[in-house]
Amino acid sequence: MIRTLTLAALTVITVPTLVHAQVTSGRAAVSDPLFASAATLGGLAEVSLSELGLQRATDPELKTFSQRMVDDHTRTNAELTALAARKAYPLPRVLDARAQFCIQSLAGLTGAEFDRCYAKAQLVAHLDAVAAFEAESERGLDAETRAFAAKVLPTIKDHLKTIKPIAMRYDKEEPRSSETSPNK
Repeated sequence: MIRTLTLAALTVITVPTLVHAQVTSGRAAVSDPLFASAATLGGLAEVSLSELGLQRATDPELKTFSQRMVDDHTRTNAELTALAARKAYPLPRVLDARAQFCIQSLAGLTGAEFDRCYAKAQLVAHLDAVAAFEAESERGLDAETRAFAAKVLPTIKDHLKTIKPIAMRYDKEEPRSSETSPNK
């Protein structure tokens, strides 16, 4: 359901832009400033989400993944901020409501339940990021912004490759209800 909502939100955000976008090689170009804004929101959310993962995850793989996300996305966010300043792209400075809600929802969980939901949230975030960075790297109009997206894309794909089996492992496990969980 989260993936469906995420894809619906992405569609709502990108469709109006695509309608007015230039067509390049038979495919609609994407808005470079809109990509920068979306990537910034994703990067801010990723750092906040991963900091929560560092605090709450009990799975050592998720702890390691969380630290890598904080490091990689902090670096990418700084590069994107510098690019946006050169291009005069306006960037958001705070998390959007969806990211705030996700983090707030996860903050109320502990143990294996947190790990399971956190892994799924990371999977969805990276599916979205890969889609956005692919679109920009293939159809962005500004060469420098397109190059930035192409440079970062392999790292984000690697993040997705790392989190996918972890999330799938949790997806196969039955979530415990509070009635059957041992008290901690």
